Amino acid sequence: MREFIVEADGGSRGNPGPAGYGAVVRDAATGQTLTEAAEYLGVATNNVAEYSGLLAGLRAAHALDPGARVHVRMDSKLVVEQMSGRWKIKHPDMKPLAARARQVFPPDQVSYEWIPRERNKHADRLANEAMDAGAKGRQWSPSESGAARDTAPAVPEPSGPPGDAAAGAARARAALAEGRTADRVPSATAPSGTGSRTEAVREPDAVAGTEAVRETGAVPGAGAVRETGAVSGAEAVSGAEAVRETGAVREAGAVSGAEVAGAPGERRLPSTPGWSAAPDLGAPATLVLLRHGETPLTPQKRFSGSGGTDPALSAAGREQAHRVAEALARRGTVQAVVASPLARTRETAGIVAARLNLDVTIEDGLRETDFGAWEGLTFAEVRERHPDDLDAWLADPEAHPTGGGESFAETAVRIAAARDKLVAAHAGRTVLLVTHVTPIKTLVRLALGAPPESLFRMELSAASLSAVAYYADGNASVRLFNDTSHLRP
Repeated sequence: MREFIVEADGGSRGNPGPAGYGAVVRDAATGQTLTEAAEYLGVATNNVAEYSGLLAGLRAAHALDPGARVHVRMDSKLVVEQMSGRWKIKHPDMKPLAARARQVFPPDQVSYEWIPRERNKHADRLANEAMDAGAKGRQWSPSESGAARDTAPAVPEPSGPPGDAAAGAARARAALAEGRTADRVPSATAPSGTGSRTEAVREPDAVAGTEAVRETGAVPGAGAVRETGAVSGAEAVSGAEAVRETGAVREAGAVSGAEVAGAPGERRLPSTPGWSAAPDLGAPATLVLLRHGETPLTPQKRFSGSGGTDPALSAAGREQAHRVAEALARRGTVQAVVASPLARTRETAGIVAARLNLDVTIEDGLRETDFGAWEGLTFAEVRERHPDDLDAWLADPEAHPTGGGESFAETAVRIAAARDKLVAAHAGRTVLLVTHVTPIKTLVRLALGAPPESLFRMELSAASLSAVAYYADGNASVRLFNDTSHLRP
């Protein structure tokens, strides 16, 4: 399924006054501008102009692909909250516009996010160009668009396989750079030429509640993807905070139940109104996620899934397994060990379980993705031999590797089923899952409610530890990611 980002805006020079809107549709995977729309509306209010921009953007996206998933980003808090269903719509001029906007796509294909005005410069400039054209007695035309100069350059392609540090590094760098730029500019600062755009006050009977977790386009924060090619994991990406396995109150900032709607293997969960109001749910089921140790293919950065040669650990990989076993023995919290059926995970699990005096249970759902004809190849070799298949695979989680391998969407369904099975079987316990890159990243992605492309924005080192706690109300809390402190001398 294709994914689009729609950025829309509208303004009125007088409120009401001469008004116009602008909208741009981007490819979510590359950031490329696909189409623009703008129109002078005559005399109207800010809010009517903003809703008109939203409607135009959705219609433009629908014309490109009616089956696409769409993420709308606007700097109008009012429109975002009303279209998300959290605030009521009372104004008679906005009700019909909102109703038409909801009819463009099925509701489960559209999500909404508020962004600061500085990050909506492209649509804002289009709206002002439309108002400028109207002041001259004509309508805006695409030939006079100057909005592209406000647009960040297209995100470069990843240069390595998705299982390692190089995968998606270019995308992550661009996303981080964009986020840092936005953070430096006060959101109240309007671009030059902006008309009067007083934000409407929230209506008195608006529905109260916390803002929903953003579902797409999440920008990784500090400590995101490292850009070196190393996979030995000599440094931890996140702080090596010990995994807590008690039923204590969840930390502020933990994700409160919003997994991506409509994606395979994922569930939408109700948000919790506030930590202080949450009941005592008891101890969570904590899944400690261990990536297996190195194999001979790991340093070479070759695709190594469930359809290849099933390599065993190298000498370095066995040493890593012994180190993580000692670290987990010191913690003394793991109560069960579950492993993928592949050789490298069974060997890693065996070394750890022997040190912990536990048995190993095999769970087929934890196996790595089947990379089809790409098994054993480097990313560069796949790019050379199967460029079209690789491009499709990078852009669409439902695309398959060459030769009929497994899509990321199919992997997510399998991993979600294994997760639910294990959480139900181990409520209130701490379980070590010895598995692979894609399953671990997928579990973290689902817990955070992050979009599929976030798989390319995470680095996961060999023999690293991550952890996710699952509570009785269905919410999840990511507590650790890519900890490799135990591998240091």
